[in-house]
Amino acid sequence: MSSASSPRMYKESSREINIYHQADVVVCGGGPGGHSAAVAAARNGARTILLERYGHLGGMASGGLVILIPHMSDGLSREPQIAGLCLEWMDRLGKIPGGYVGPKLSEIGSTDPAVLKRWQGHFSTVVEDRIRLTWTVDPELLKCILNDMVEEAGVKLSLHSWGARAIAEDGAVRGVIFESKSGRQAVMGKVIIDATGDADLLPSAGAAFDGALDPKLRSSMLALVFRVGNCDFKKYNEAFGADRKKAQELLGECARVAGTFLLPIAGHRNDVVWVNNWIPGLASTSVDDLTTLEVSVRKMMRQGHEFMRKNFPGFENSFILDTASQTGTRGSRRLVGEYIVTGEDMNSSRRFEDTIAVIPKINPGGAGTCAYIPYRALVPEKMDGLLVAGRSFSSDKVANDSLNLIPHCCAMGEAAGTAAALAVKNGVSPRQVDRKLLQQALLKGGAVLPGIDIT
Repeated sequence: MSSASSPRMYKESSREINIYHQADVVVCGGGPGGHSAAVAAARNGARTILLERYGHLGGMASGGLVILIPHMSDGLSREPQIAGLCLEWMDRLGKIPGGYVGPKLSEIGSTDPAVLKRWQGHFSTVVEDRIRLTWTVDPELLKCILNDMVEEAGVKLSLHSWGARAIAEDGAVRGVIFESKSGRQAVMGKVIIDATGDADLLPSAGAAFDGALDPKLRSSMLALVFRVGNCDFKKYNEAFGADRKKAQELLGECARVAGTFLLPIAGHRNDVVWVNNWIPGLASTSVDDLTTLEVSVRKMMRQGHEFMRKNFPGFENSFILDTASQTGTRGSRRLVGEYIVTGEDMNSSRRFEDTIAVIPKINPGGAGTCAYIPYRALVPEKMDGLLVAGRSFSSDKVANDSLNLIPHCCAMGEAAGTAAALAVKNGVSPRQVDRKLLQQALLKGGAVLPGIDIT
């Protein structure tokens, strides 16, 4: 008999499982990258199924309450650098009262003092005295319009379905095993897209990945975002904007009291504010760390909010409205792809012949400059039948830290879904998709690739 301290293992019996569905394209994960991948694949003619572990779509942008959709333009040009499906979110939400708050397309790049003043308190919108396309969404209405887009595209949607492992045979991924209330089942497809964010399918697929993180970078921090109601966000912005030194002192004291950094950022309405935070030293692939995060942040949230209520102008009569149903994850496993995007690529604005996404830079002095994502960063180095969509794209720690925000994931997901449909249509592996045909298809679908020659 083994001692109590000995490792315990259980050998799971092999069994046959039901094939729930067969499709051309299987997308695992319904966040910004996965939703865009599924819609793009279906609109380009592929029979598509989308698996999502929660009961809603949108990932960090909805369940994660990361309702700020930032930096879709570079600050200098009058046109966005990220358009396509992410811009369609804005268009659809704009037709619903209270759907989003943010500048109009006609205001992009504006230096008009009146326009700058109007959006000065809207986080990340005024950068270097110019308007960047940044907007804040109502997360519940976002869930609704994302459902609409999936239904209209003809995507088969399976919610409450957790992708457990990839089905890999003969050097290619053929399907996904998922768990749900209906039991353990499989979906089979010609192209599988891992849009789980944490690249959950890569280990079982046998695809190479890198899970190293820099503890100093944003992407290594976990969070549990919460929202505060009955605020006066305008009053808060005016007070903190008038005395920046005092504001920093109060934020620092709030962090000391709460035990974590808490930053009221924005809301889709003046009386509701979402509060960002981050906890170092925890991993999004550890169930123990995820549990620690959920429990600890809720303690910190109460302490921090009490301080805000007593000390932050506009928070006097506020209350905790809700916490995110989804853990705020910023980085974990990254694909080792045919090309690894580096910090040097990003900082030098290196362009690629197979560019599929143009990302405005957000660093100081970055106005008018962009980073470029090649299609090869979505394609595994060796494994066939597989693509990634979203923040698990092939990249080093520095590049991933800056290029994995919500609109960036939308753009990469749109490219992955479009490429998957082209691969199915032409009977080739995703790595064999013609780059020019892919770029042309993206432009036809409404995406933009400024500065990229696709002739």
